[in-house]
Amino acid sequence: HHFYRTMAWLGEELGDRQAGALAPRCVKDVIEEQLFERRRDLFTDLSLVFMDTTSLSFYGEGGETLGRRGHSKDYRPDLAQMILALVVDAEGRPICTEMVPGNTADVKILMPVVTRLRERFGITRACVVADRGMISADTIAALDALGMEYILGARERTSRVIRDVVLKDKAAMVPLVLDRQHGETQLWVKEVRIGKGKAAQRYIVTVNEAEARKDREDRQAIIDGLQAQ
Repeated sequence: HHFYRTMAWLGEELGDRQAGALAPRCVKDVIEEQLFERRRDLFTDLSLVFMDTTSLSFYGEGGETLGRRGHSKDYRPDLAQMILALVVDAEGRPICTEMVPGNTADVKILMPVVTRLRERFGITRACVVADRGMISADTIAALDALGMEYILGARERTSRVIRDVVLKDKAAMVPLVLDRQHGETQLWVKEVRIGKGKAAQRYIVTVNEAEARKDREDRQAIIDGLQAQ
């Protein structure tokens, strides 16, 4: 009971809307900013941040400003939902969260969150890492206009440049070993540049042979199961 009442208090609006904000500032925003300020030091610049989104379905009263029908990631298209965006730093510590209506596409969330990061936390340099669901030509142009660095997942099947140029590049790949909790991961990596000067785009191509082998085995298992049926 007390936790639920606290959640309502965290969402109480303060009345002042910042530039680029997705919603008016609330108590939650103040706490996030003070926690960030508490652990900040001379060298804190959020040079690398990670962002992802998920949908949260709900039922019952409330949620009039956020509750919408949309693509449900928890397979409940019959329920209203909201979209939660989470931003974490390179150490995996949460920086902030943002909530938007449940019918908002990922590609429309990235830029307002990036703009609000700069306004709220006074970040002058940051590299945004996001998956391919966040990408559009307008998003990339906006990031460039802000002078932001970014690493974005690429749409392999729908991008002609990637399909016809990047993936067909004949340059040799170099090995890269990553230490992870479950052991070492062997990758093969290369860089492909398209264009020249400021308009040049840099693509990083990676191959994980162990993951590719697992994918082949999973596909074959599905095919074998279908043939047996």
